[in-house]
Amino acid sequence: MSLILFVILVALVFEYINGFHDTANSIATVVATKVLTPRQAVLMAACTNLFGALCGSAVATTIASGLVDPAVATQEVLICALAGAIVWNLITWYAGLPSSSSHALIGGLVGAAVAKAGTWDVVIWSDLHGGNWLAGKGLLWKVIVPMVASPAAGFIGGFVLMATIYGLLRNWKPRTVNAVFGKAQMFSAAGMGVMHGMNDAQKTMGIIALALAAGTSAGRMDGLPSWLSFLRVETPQPGQTLSIAIWIKVVCASVMAAGTASGGWRIIKTLGHKMVRLQPVNGFAAETTSAVVIGIASYFGIPISTTHNVSAAIMGVGAAKRLNAIKWTVVERMIWAWLLTLPVSGTLAYLLMRGLEAMHVVD
Repeated sequence: MSLILFVILVALVFEYINGFHDTANSIATVVATKVLTPRQAVLMAACTNLFGALCGSAVATTIASGLVDPAVATQEVLICALAGAIVWNLITWYAGLPSSSSHALIGGLVGAAVAKAGTWDVVIWSDLHGGNWLAGKGLLWKVIVPMVASPAAGFIGGFVLMATIYGLLRNWKPRTVNAVFGKAQMFSAAGMGVMHGMNDAQKTMGIIALALAAGTSAGRMDGLPSWLSFLRVETPQPGQTLSIAIWIKVVCASVMAAGTASGGWRIIKTLGHKMVRLQPVNGFAAETTSAVVIGIASYFGIPISTTHNVSAAIMGVGAAKRLNAIKWTVVERMIWAWLLTLPVSGTLAYLLMRGLEAMHVVD
């Protein structure tokens, strides 16, 4: 039981650090355009993330049972997966790079599972459900394809929406544009927060639910007093989905908001200030585009990277203004962080798991 509680603690540490990264991304534009102060933006993010996290569990289910064989997801595997993701997140946070916490967690989970099983067979590569990839499972359809498609959709969507706004408002005075979209961005930022909660906050929920289900299945929950019965999570039967208890959603969303409040400014500076100069109308276009893409992905249980999507949308918005409005050297550093996240976090988790085995900490 103590090991399960330790997994939950490490998962919440990851969620707290996730707040440095991904929640900061969701409020970067509204802070950069000075529509909201950082304190106001964090408060709004906390409320909207919590609401979004309570709106569904499709992404959490994918993390819990759609990427690796749940049978190999022991408590030790989950600890190593989280540790690998945490180390990579701290490295990129310190460097001010908005890398993907989602892909760090997924990479860590795959790396630790492979190390434990000694084979790649435990990874669910592609499991099409009736030939429909949106309803299926697997690393290819739920991670690899969206890793390319999501930023592409964000960039194109941001470019098209921004170009459309420029065309419609070409006769407006700049002061009027700023006034109107300063108010409109309040709604787009709130929508972004809700969609972010529906996707990112659910990833740690999936890990915690997986840990509780594994503990329940192994009999570690036997003998618990009745007031702790909420910790029992039954392993789903084939064709069923893992049940996420509501307390997991509330705790994860709250911890993520706390992380944003304490360390998110490094990422906000990179996205909102260093990459491209933003006005309220630009922030509105980027947030609206990102919210739509993330919302669609969340509905289908696809754990996409908020970081990739927001960054690409901001690039698209900047490109609609002019290509040299984007500081491409900053973009290049970000892309390297994107490409390295899955393999590095996976390797770290793999080595940690092998290290535990070598020390005979685990069987």
